[in-house]
Amino acid sequence: MISSPVVPVFAVRAWPGLIEAYRPYLPVTPETPVITLHEGNTPLIPVPTIAAEMGRGVQVFVKYDGLNPTGSFKDRGMTLAVTKAKEAGAQAVICASTGNTSAAAAAYARRGGLKAYVIIPDGYVAMGKLAQALLYGAEVIAIQGNFDQALEIVRDLSEMYPVTLVNSVNPYRLEGQKTAAFEVVDALGNAPDWLCIPVGNAGNITAYWMGFCQYHQEGRCDRLPRMMGFQAAGASPLVQGHVVSHPETVATAIRIGNPANWERAIAVQHASQGSFSAVTDAEILRAYQKLASQEGIFCEPASAASVAGLLKCKDQVPEAATVVCVLTGNGLKDPDTAIQQGSDHFHPGVPANLEKIAEIMQLP
Repeated sequence: MISSPVVPVFAVRAWPGLIEAYRPYLPVTPETPVITLHEGNTPLIPVPTIAAEMGRGVQVFVKYDGLNPTGSFKDRGMTLAVTKAKEAGAQAVICASTGNTSAAAAAYARRGGLKAYVIIPDGYVAMGKLAQALLYGAEVIAIQGNFDQALEIVRDLSEMYPVTLVNSVNPYRLEGQKTAAFEVVDALGNAPDWLCIPVGNAGNITAYWMGFCQYHQEGRCDRLPRMMGFQAAGASPLVQGHVVSHPETVATAIRIGNPANWERAIAVQHASQGSFSAVTDAEILRAYQKLASQEGIFCEPASAASVAGLLKCKDQVPEAATVVCVLTGNGLKDPDTAIQQGSDHFHPGVPANLEKIAEIMQLP
């Protein structure tokens, strides 16, 4: 007698990607050709070392979106942006990028059979991100200018030629990115008291607020968080209240001086009774190292702005609050910074000698 085959549990419970998981909340129909790499469903990880620094019963979690398929939160918006571009009959997409958007646009365009064009600021994109865009097959154009100039160019190109713009000014990007807020509430059982998030082009803080508000309206959470946005001090237009013409920071992913979603982000700040604050590169790098060396979580420098900001503002956090810090990208996006920051632990050129190695290890 031949027994029936056993169906693996993972085959039944496999994550389908965020469009299918949250279809009722997204602008898709049964006929929409979904382009997915099964993005989303990233972990919400407790960080007890950070929580201990906060004290007073504060709980701290990180939403680690660096575990998306291309290593950043941009996949959330790109699955929907490229899906809707495909549905509309587009043959190509275009974006300006400091790195992560280019990787996501290139990957999803390739998945959907579309051409991808990427414009980046020459010399200001981490090698891990540039490598992704190139290998996915995008045409990468590095201009002698910054991100804000690149965005202006791609906006003009998308109006003049048959290419679809997939930066966060594309409304479908934010619709996809709002699903991260859904996942936070689904994991916690409620919205956090504070949501700390890095801010560059200001699309993600806008998208998270959209998601929290939508879940709140449907009774999926009984409160809304204070939205606490953190910018690098050298690229902090929302903090300074004016465009920064020459933004500079080690956190290249948020090296933006004129956010495309400026007005929306300010509206989120007011509606949530939140704030925008600046953190220095030194504070960002300390948080970056702390997450890796004390929590085992390797994020890219820009991601660590959320934790750096929380630590800087810890006296403002209510007692026994629940705080979520968004980590937008994977540490492998920027290996050069990681190697520089970890150089004290690197011992090159050591002879293949047991005694010498034991000495370096400081063994008794």
